[in-house]
Amino acid sequence: MNNFYASVECLYNPAIRNKPVAVVGDVEKRHGIVLAKNYIAKGFGIKTGNAVWEAKKLCPELVLVPPSYDKYLRFSKMTKEIYSEYTDCVESFGLDECWLDVSESTGLFGDGGQIADTIRERVKSELGLTVSVGVSWNKIFAKLGSDMKKPDVTTIITQDNYKGKVWPLAAEELLYVGRATKRKLRSVGILTIGDLAKADPKVLKSELGVNGIMLWRFANGLDDTAVSKLNDEFPIKSIGNSTTLPYDVTKENDIKITLYVLSESVAERLRDHNFLCRTVQIGIRDKNLYSYERQGKLSFETNSAGEIYKTAFALYNRNKPAYPIRGLSVRAADLSGASVRQLSCLEEFERMEKQERAEAAVDDIRRRFGHFSIQRGIMLTNTELSALDPKGEHVIHPVGFLK
Repeated sequence: MNNFYASVECLYNPAIRNKPVAVVGDVEKRHGIVLAKNYIAKGFGIKTGNAVWEAKKLCPELVLVPPSYDKYLRFSKMTKEIYSEYTDCVESFGLDECWLDVSESTGLFGDGGQIADTIRERVKSELGLTVSVGVSWNKIFAKLGSDMKKPDVTTIITQDNYKGKVWPLAAEELLYVGRATKRKLRSVGILTIGDLAKADPKVLKSELGVNGIMLWRFANGLDDTAVSKLNDEFPIKSIGNSTTLPYDVTKENDIKITLYVLSESVAERLRDHNFLCRTVQIGIRDKNLYSYERQGKLSFETNSAGEIYKTAFALYNRNKPAYPIRGLSVRAADLSGASVRQLSCLEEFERMEKQERAEAAVDDIRRRFGHFSIQRGIMLTNTELSALDPKGEHVIHPVGFLK
């Protein structure tokens, strides 16, 4: 989908269609970056990830629009309904991209290029949006082709032309070659996808580990990953939530409130999915945007917010940053089904079970009367921090390529 968020916003508001538009996060909550922009804004040099003040400096007349995830989810669902008329092998890659395996559909709808062109025209006429499509024999080159020419273009990469089309491109054009990987590749003289394809796999493995071999295979068109079927469910390996704080935090009480809010969100989602966790992980980002993560094991598997919080706060105390904190995250890992829990006669296990039952009752109250109908006493000491409802505000995006 071309400039997906911005395109949807312009579709709903014709008055801004011919103006530079950027979909941006909430500046007051310090989420003020550009999430998406239209082509007019792009012409001013505005990029996804720019701070709002940077974008406004480049284009003072830039129209700023808050994100409307319900709209984006709706349009994502409608495009997949169109795709599903051509194949049942439709795999999401974020909200705005999908892979389709049309190998079994060519007898009905024509070859890959014809199907791509048909889909482009249908999305444009039925939804008012444009898509760019890459057609290839593997997922990596199909993804690459979809990014090569925009908007509203079909790019075909075949086993006969990929060396001429793909290999001259910069290495960072390949999926999963980010800034850090780009630097490592450049340090050994690899600048293009062709350089990566011709490199010694042993050298790549020594520099990048197993990911080096994966990228070498990608560059040589050796990806044989199948496209998943529509609505396939993948095992959930962890459940987490994070927040950018409204101000840089130094006080211990503020840390406690935020960790409690995040732990409650994670615990409630664990209970929703009937999961227990054995590992808790926290993430800390300081005011200089330096980030790190730490994790610890629980004595017993649990879905109790209290137990998750205790471990999260202990991890924080052992790993306090040198600078004020800008963002925090809490994640539950090593998941297992609640129905196969190992029981214990120890007193702390019985106490934990009682706490879990109490929290399940809180879930019921919140479902009936809203998230803020019942809160811990500590939340009342700083309502600016405790006003966050990460479970209610959290948008779960489709899984990515590496599951």
